[in-house]
Amino acid sequence: MVPNFLLEEQVVRQDGAGLPIDLGESRPEILNLTLGITRIIEQESLDVSIWASPDGENWGEKPVAAFPQKFYCGVYSILVDLTSHPTAQFLRAQWKVQRWGRGEQKPLFDVYLFAQPAHVPAYAMPASA
Repeated sequence: MVPNFLLEEQVVRQDGAGLPIDLGESRPEILNLTLGITRIIEQESLDVSIWASPDGENWGEKPVAAFPQKFYCGVYSILVDLTSHPTAQFLRAQWKVQRWGRGEQKPLFDVYLFAQPAHVPAYAMPASA
């Protein structure tokens, strides 16, 4: 897998899902996911989850990872361990947005989500039995 966008920078105003990306033959065991929020308005939230599929069609019943709920601009990273999802060959992002308070009730976010193989030092890996 080469580094790739799960979600290229775009305006998000409603719940949705990105296009699947193929993890490739050299599927990494651990991914570093970087979520960037470059624009946001007050009194709204963003929930981003990562879903895996063996075939790019069936996405299961629960995500393999999720970012904590976001309310502010920033760059946020998480590590995703795919070793417990051996059949995962495709990934995609899904998001849910919510807006409350005064003014227009339609949420507004500029976001991107980037995936790349994580380089975890050997001393950080669990010892094999």
